[in-house]
Amino acid sequence: MDAFFVSVEELFDPSLKGKAVVVGGRPHERGVVSAASYEARKFGVHSAMPLRTAYKLCPHAIFVDGHPARYRECSEQVFGVLRRFSPLVEMASIDEAYLDMTGTERLHGPPLRAAHTLHEAMKAETRLNCSIGIAASRLVAKVSSDQAKPNGILWVIPGQEAAFLAPLDVRKIPGVGKVTEKHLHSLGIRKVGDLARLDEAFLESRLGKWGLALAGKARGLDAGGWFDAEIGADTEPKSVSHEHTFGEDTNDLDRLESTLTRLCEMVGRRLREHGLHARTVQLKLRYSDFATITRAHSFESPTQVDTELSSQVRELFRRNWKSGARVRLLGVQASSFGAGEDQLPLLAEDRHERWKQALAAADRLRDRYGESAVSLAAGLKGNFRERVHENPAGLPGKHKAAGLPGKHKE
Repeated sequence: MDAFFVSVEELFDPSLKGKAVVVGGRPHERGVVSAASYEARKFGVHSAMPLRTAYKLCPHAIFVDGHPARYRECSEQVFGVLRRFSPLVEMASIDEAYLDMTGTERLHGPPLRAAHTLHEAMKAETRLNCSIGIAASRLVAKVSSDQAKPNGILWVIPGQEAAFLAPLDVRKIPGVGKVTEKHLHSLGIRKVGDLARLDEAFLESRLGKWGLALAGKARGLDAGGWFDAEIGADTEPKSVSHEHTFGEDTNDLDRLESTLTRLCEMVGRRLREHGLHARTVQLKLRYSDFATITRAHSFESPTQVDTELSSQVRELFRRNWKSGARVRLLGVQASSFGAGEDQLPLLAEDRHERWKQALAAADRLRDRYGESAVSLAAGLKGNFRERVHENPAGLPGKHKAAGLPGKHKE
């Protein structure tokens, strides 16, 4: 999808169209840019950039708060369009997907015709623009869709993958970040073609298994990284997490613990949406000097109950926080998912079941009236605006709760 978060905001406020827009928060806040309109990008603004830096580069931009519930709802609409074109859809993120179109030619026509039909259907039904890459591999399809932006279609004909990739910067290869890019530059590798000319044994000696994967990617192959599973495979998220960065560093114990409770509520909500039970919960604690620690606890029985998550996370915090030290960021992550809950002692089981029933009722109220409709009392002081995020469990097609695959509304 093209500038997805910005485009969704334009649906709700058409006056934003054609202007420099930054989604993610206010210019004086500590957060980062979640998305920038193409007009803002002309001034060097890009996602993950600090909001304050974005303001310095583009002071005339309109800064808006993110609305995650809106984006998830629009992503569901996008997913619905995609599923009509192929049963094999992989949502790589809230605004990006792969479709395996093998065997659909009689229904949708040859590649370019199918892509144009999809392009028009997406615009007509969601009022959002997308860019489409067509190729024999996901890697090349992804790169070609990036090259087609905004609102374009690009087909890399089979057999031309290496020639298409060769003149592009190595950073264009999915999975190559700043650190890997710097390392490759030190080896004299700046273009994908430079990478393709090197011997696999040399790359493996310098970069290990990732070097072998890069050798394959340089030839246009789905090698390693995001491309291990088949398109449409029912892959479970490995973790569910939420973080909060304070506008100003704080050492207010009540506020810190209340924030942790709110984060646990958000994590628990996601777990229940997808029928997941976590055996491990992890605390992330970042101080004002950016020193960061993580501490984890493993439950005897997997859980998806907010209060059980909160109790352990707050205990981890009390044991590890330097009393009086100012905190910049807190985070909670749940992982090690089990198939269900183990048998609990009788009294614990009774308390556990009562909380499950109460939280199920709370979730129904949130579905109807919004996420802020119900909250644990212990989390009220820590209430904050949810940041835009790409939580793996929040992607369309991953929803399992209530037997409704790919469907929920917030």
